[in-house]
Amino acid sequence: MTSRTLRAGLVGYGFAGQTFHAPVLSAVPGLELAAVASSQPHKVHAEWPGVAVVPDVDALVARADIDLVVVATPNAQHFPVARAALEAGKHVVVDKPFTLDAAEARELELLAERNNRVLSVYQNRRFDADYLTLKDLLASGEVGRPVYLESHFDRFRPEVRDRWREQKVPGSGLWVDLGAHLVDQAVQLFGKPDTLQLDTAVLREGAQVEDYFHAVLRYESGPHAPLRVVLHATTLAAHAAPRYILHGTRGSYVKRGVDPQEDALRAGGRPGGDDWGVDPLPGELKTVAVENWVRESTVPNRRGNYVDYYAAVRDAILGIGLNPVPPAEAVALMELLDLGTRSAQEGRALAP
Repeated sequence: MTSRTLRAGLVGYGFAGQTFHAPVLSAVPGLELAAVASSQPHKVHAEWPGVAVVPDVDALVARADIDLVVVATPNAQHFPVARAALEAGKHVVVDKPFTLDAAEARELELLAERNNRVLSVYQNRRFDADYLTLKDLLASGEVGRPVYLESHFDRFRPEVRDRWREQKVPGSGLWVDLGAHLVDQAVQLFGKPDTLQLDTAVLREGAQVEDYFHAVLRYESGPHAPLRVVLHATTLAAHAAPRYILHGTRGSYVKRGVDPQEDALRAGGRPGGDDWGVDPLPGELKTVAVENWVRESTVPNRRGNYVDYYAAVRDAILGIGLNPVPPAEAVALMELLDLGTRSAQEGRALAP
């Protein structure tokens, strides 16, 4: 328990703010949701009756009682809202993707450094049960040296929805939406690739922006070389591929299904309880021992917990812990997302 409670202000109460931020940060001891900037006060008060609602960003950042501003707006507003909050002397969490491009990301990094404020990006998928399990498995060396990883977010959403994420506006499309998670995980596991090649497509009838991508990250130098990482997402997969497929010099690992936290939050659940973040579907591991003898086993999942992200942000603000996603990492990720966009446009692999 912390010595004082930090008060958070949330900008935006759409899908991200309502589902991923309000309930998660409110589950952290020493962190309180105090105010929301929203044009829909009735929607906020239906779920958070004690929380103040203000009409806009200016009103929120002007409040002296707000320590942390959480930016959960449409992507095109991430940069101006985060900049306004930093200029007002607030600590800031920005939903992913951090900004529209790396240039905006670098400007926010410099502003946070100049104002001595904590600036972090909500990479909640670092706290997925399946990712944490994969990270442990790689560290254990059970599959030997990794040579190939596939990481999938396959969904079946054949109908194009009337929402900004699927309209031709800045910051929309699947690459910056889900690619921001998949690339971040790959970099956390293996570092920056030597080259990145991205293919995107618009597959659904009536779709305005890409709803499919396939990226290949090549590692030709460094401790993990040679290694290939394939990142894949689609909205037309009624039968989803495994979440992870890992091959190494001593064995292979396959994990099906997805971390349960998003579905629980979508259903109105609140973090906490014995079952929160528990993925009951273990991964499948095959390893080769002496004389090519194959051992088959299952790998129980670690418990996932998005609350750990906001607990780390709290500690970073209080000066007793590290920022879980520091600006330098967020800038580097935006550079790779920008590189992927260029790769898709030029139809070739590009080096960072």
